[in-house]
Amino acid sequence: MDRCIVLVDAGYLLGAAASLLAGEPSRSRIHVDHVALIQGLRERAESETERQLLRIYWFDGAPDRVPQPEHRRLRVMPRVTVRLGALTRSDGRWAQKGVDAAMHAELTELARNRACSDVVLVTGDGDLLPGMMAAKEHGVAVHLWAVQAADGDYNQSEDLVAEADERRVLDRVWITKAVRAREPGGICAPSPVPRPEIAAILSAPLPESAPAARRPAGEGVDAPPVQHEPAARTEGDAEDRTGAAKGVPTPKDLAALRGPGAVAGAAAQHPANATLRWSSDKGWVERPGGPGGGGEPPEAASLPTLAQLTTAEQRWADREEDITAVSGDPYEVGQVFARRWMARLGEQVELQKLSTMYPRVPHRIDGELLRYAARFGLLAHKDDQIDEHDRYAIRAGFWREIDVRTAEHAPAGG
Repeated sequence: MDRCIVLVDAGYLLGAAASLLAGEPSRSRIHVDHVALIQGLRERAESETERQLLRIYWFDGAPDRVPQPEHRRLRVMPRVTVRLGALTRSDGRWAQKGVDAAMHAELTELARNRACSDVVLVTGDGDLLPGMMAAKEHGVAVHLWAVQAADGDYNQSEDLVAEADERRVLDRVWITKAVRAREPGGICAPSPVPRPEIAAILSAPLPESAPAARRPAGEGVDAPPVQHEPAARTEGDAEDRTGAAKGVPTPKDLAALRGPGAVAGAAAQHPANATLRWSSDKGWVERPGGPGGGGEPPEAASLPTLAQLTTAEQRWADREEDITAVSGDPYEVGQVFARRWMARLGEQVELQKLSTMYPRVPHRIDGELLRYAARFGLLAHKDDQIDEHDRYAIRAGFWREIDVRTAEHAPAGG
């Protein structure tokens, strides 16, 4: 059959891309646009082989072979088939099991059945050499693609390179069309589209790196580190809210801020001695303050959760959208969650009520938001906890959508 097939070793492709762009092979150091990556593989394969694509096989490892969020998105894409091996942890490192064997079996079976005239292999493992030789004996042309090595040398088996009919290199320019590096703190490097809403968050130091002088008054050296909420939703907001302070303000800093420029529709301000609590899927972290501080506003308990507002039919549609349309970027995840929550509210008074609580997300909604974010693999490489910078971005996206909707319903001239 005059078609081409692409077999991708995801561990090799993404690990080598991480080495090239981030300096280490950890896939947690990169963000991948899988739609753009699959489209790029398809277009290049059809161009290089001068054959129409039959299918792309994506081989990867997963704990207990359970599909992860990226696998669920991939397997519903046109012309993509996902094959999973096991992913096991040994001596603190993850290792794939069964992926090479699955690739070998698929390659030889496709060649034996003459399912294609050309096969593209994106791999570097020499264990695939017997399968490559068998495919050639069945008259299949084998194209071997490498990811540009960070050190300029080979990152593929020499025997594999020697046996291939054609060899090409996916260079940095090609890779960066679909993959970008994350900053050390965990946030993806800013995309070309400006996102001033989280500019302060992206530039802020990690909480533990903040100078002791920026801690709220009354906290000594031995006091537990203060958790932080999102810094601001616009660059203008950042100056109004933080003044001369730098970095991410503490909950007490935010509680002490006053003025009319907080949130469109905000009717009440926190008193200077108010205490904000850091809410998460793990529960509250108390930060006792002055008299009367520490409690959640009574109106927060009346706010419905997204689960309470969602029907079974909507839940199914949400899952479909998550798989096919949501990239999993932390900022976007917060936006999607907020958009759904607002769209299903019966009365806008609930939205106004939430706006007055900025920058704290009520505990029940915040926990639900973080559990939703966990669907997109944000926990996979972080010991079952969402990275602090990712939390900032998730909440920044959430509040940005709340701001937009609140402004739309604000009285004219208000």
